[in-house]
Amino acid sequence: KPLKYPHVFRNASRFVLTKTDLARHVDFDIDACFARAREMNPKLETMRVSARTGDGMQAWCAWVREQASVS
Repeated sequence: KPLKYPHVFRNASRFVLTKTDLARHVDFDIDACFARAREMNPKLETMRVSARTGDGMQAWCAWVREQASVS
């Protein structure tokens, strides 16, 4: 969606991509998606998360806790 909604990605600080376990089933290139998003915002931090496999969940939860303590 970076090409469809460029203004969102230009103004974001983090891009959390969920359901990454499905990417291989739908021919979705996660690295290419992140690369397109970084073309619009080179400082954009990216994160991959899959609730099904647990990949990235610890990092995402830690980031959410960190954001809650900053507020």
